[in-house]
Amino acid sequence: MSVVSTPLAGKRTSWAFLYAAVVLTAGAALITEIALTRIFSVVFHYHSAFLAVSIALFGLSAGGVLSYAFSARGAELHHRLGRLSLLNAAALVAALGVAVQAGAWPALFWTLAAVYFAAAAPFVCTGIILSLVIAETISRVDRIYFFDLLGAAAGCLLVIPFLNVMGGPGAILGAAVLLAAAAGVWFGLAGAWAGRAVATAAALALVGLIVANQSARLIDVSAAKGRDLRRETFVQWNSFSRVSVIEEGAAAPLILVDAASSSRIPTFDPLTLSPEQRERLLMQGSGYAFRLRPGGRTLILGAGGGWDAALALAGGSRSITAVEINPIIVDAVLRGRFRKASHDLYSRPEVRAVVEDGRSFVRGTSERFDLIVGTLVDARTPAAAGTHALNESSIYTVEAFRDYLGRLNPDGLLSFTHWGFDPPRESLRLAALARAALEGAGVREPWRHVIVLRSQQDEPPAQGALDTVIISRAPFPVDDLERAALEAIRGGLEILYMPGQAQDSLFSAVLAGPDPSSFFRTYRYDVRPVTDDRPFFFFTWRLDQLLGAPELPADPRSESTALNLFALLAVSVTATAVTLALPPLVFRARLAPAPGVLLFLPYFICLGAGYVTVQVGLIQRLVMLLGHPTYALTVVIFAMLLWSGLGSFFSRRIVQGDDRRLMGALGASSALIAAAAVAIGPFSEAGAGWGLPWKMLATAALLASPAFFMGMALPAGLLRLNRWQPEAVKWAWSINAAASVLGSCAAVFLAVVLGLRLTLLAGALLYVLAMATVAATRGRLRESF
Repeated sequence: MSVVSTPLAGKRTSWAFLYAAVVLTAGAALITEIALTRIFSVVFHYHSAFLAVSIALFGLSAGGVLSYAFSARGAELHHRLGRLSLLNAAALVAALGVAVQAGAWPALFWTLAAVYFAAAAPFVCTGIILSLVIAETISRVDRIYFFDLLGAAAGCLLVIPFLNVMGGPGAILGAAVLLAAAAGVWFGLAGAWAGRAVATAAALALVGLIVANQSARLIDVSAAKGRDLRRETFVQWNSFSRVSVIEEGAAAPLILVDAASSSRIPTFDPLTLSPEQRERLLMQGSGYAFRLRPGGRTLILGAGGGWDAALALAGGSRSITAVEINPIIVDAVLRGRFRKASHDLYSRPEVRAVVEDGRSFVRGTSERFDLIVGTLVDARTPAAAGTHALNESSIYTVEAFRDYLGRLNPDGLLSFTHWGFDPPRESLRLAALARAALEGAGVREPWRHVIVLRSQQDEPPAQGALDTVIISRAPFPVDDLERAALEAIRGGLEILYMPGQAQDSLFSAVLAGPDPSSFFRTYRYDVRPVTDDRPFFFFTWRLDQLLGAPELPADPRSESTALNLFALLAVSVTATAVTLALPPLVFRARLAPAPGVLLFLPYFICLGAGYVTVQVGLIQRLVMLLGHPTYALTVVIFAMLLWSGLGSFFSRRIVQGDDRRLMGALGASSALIAAAAVAIGPFSEAGAGWGLPWKMLATAALLASPAFFMGMALPAGLLRLNRWQPEAVKWAWSINAAASVLGSCAAVFLAVVLGLRLTLLAGALLYVLAMATVAATRGRLRESF
């Protein structure tokens, strides 16, 4: 263990212990951020995950500003860091208590304000701690930033088992344990053994609380989305969901995912139904395809509680592949606690349950099917479609539909069922996807391949109007259409579109019109076909509505989500501006800017916004390859933090305080990001058949070069600023964090509007702007010496 002299303590100190405290603090911060996204997704809605990111980055930014009030030297600073770490752990437990109870409070401004400020407090403490450490060890900023990123990377790996084993609340408590351990390290560096004993006792008490919470659920979500969750008879968390089951009298058990309705568990045996019962069951809109291809080899996407599998069995199929992304639903619910209630549905020899993303399974299999069925995938309630408006969905893209058509037998059918809104939105976009995919496969008359029906559902698995879009690989022959019309009439289904029949103007315009683009331009919702580069199927809000086009009524579900994003974007711009302006106003005497410093500070805005923009774009794009949002999140964040940390570690050796070398590193970052943006599509296509470990390794290798050079920019910039004006280092750190909030919101906005490739190119452009900032201030830096 090396012992060196450092101005942080004013005496001989162990750098290894200091690095360990930084690793613990950074790891706890990342675990907290990701765990809060899970809790907020349960308590509020999916898009509230952006709130957790905003809170984390805003807290870190505010902490950087407040760190000026906590400055100290030597042992006194170590004491302060120890006390701040203990305060951080306590604030984290308090924030958890507020977050899990917020769902039971009225949905008012004050509820959101309480959650925001309670959850921000731990990140403010973390921002103060890291800002103080970096400012007081600026001579080793390359090493400090390396261990900061290394700790965050370790937290990225730890959060997955934390969530799987301890759930969302347990993961937060686990992060508090790490903070208490960091407090012990700081007190040890200060020689304050009493403080170290208090920190150790706090860590042990938190471990005991985690153990007790596992069995007693002392801290858990009790209400969410207007639903009382105390009636749940089964609850289990994993890294991307909270799955629970509610049993109500004779009704089929209801599976909730993140406290929202997901699917019902069929409590009947489909092979022992009477002919009348079977007929009634298959009269449902989602059962229509099984009447057209009875006994067909079936693939079910998003199988959930197994309702479509039961329909397939009732329809005569004896070869059913049920693909469900959530292992809790398959293993713990259907094959576990509710195996008997479901009549061993997922354990039957006719049913093969596969835990995998549906798109990933289709791309990796060589099997062919007579039917590929997806019912309400990602949208089990009408509201869910709105809350997923900013969620990338690899199931519903033009490329995905081409994949599905390629896995059908010559007379095979695709059947997708979605909510039947009036006027139609998702079902009309499904029709647009069908036309684009069929034309891409060389079909000249796609209108002959599609049937659209509407049913009014009054019983499980869902209640409300449902639209079912049937897509045939081959044109429907006349006898098939006659039988399809007869079956629709028998089932009481409304025919919205069928070749050879009186056409609904909306669906016929999309499917048979000579120029569907003109229809898309004038329709009140955005129902254009989406692609892997812009995979936001549920986002139907037309952005020209932002300008108030009165003839185009808004989609209230997508609109509320988009307006939340715009509000968060405005808040992040304000936060960045305040962080830029506040320190010199409050600390005027200590922060009178040296000549040219204000011109250089935008450098840190570009880095903060650019890094997060690239990160968000990569995560959303690589979901298609890695097959699961959790895998994409973990692999991208871990790989970028690891490679960036190595870039920071070697930055002093490579940049050497030379502006030309720094501009070269920034230019390399920009060029490599742009190259990744261009290559990532072909890369995903080439890797579709690889095993998951190889996909992860290849992804990490793809990100190595750009992330390595990106990691050099911040420590090199801070060293440059330190030579110019040392008092401004904390200021720059807080600006970088505030700009990250801006980048996270802007990245999602750009992805929705422009697509993921252009989002990545926007990130590359920000590194070019950072390079221009260095070039513009070179002369002023020389003048200051």
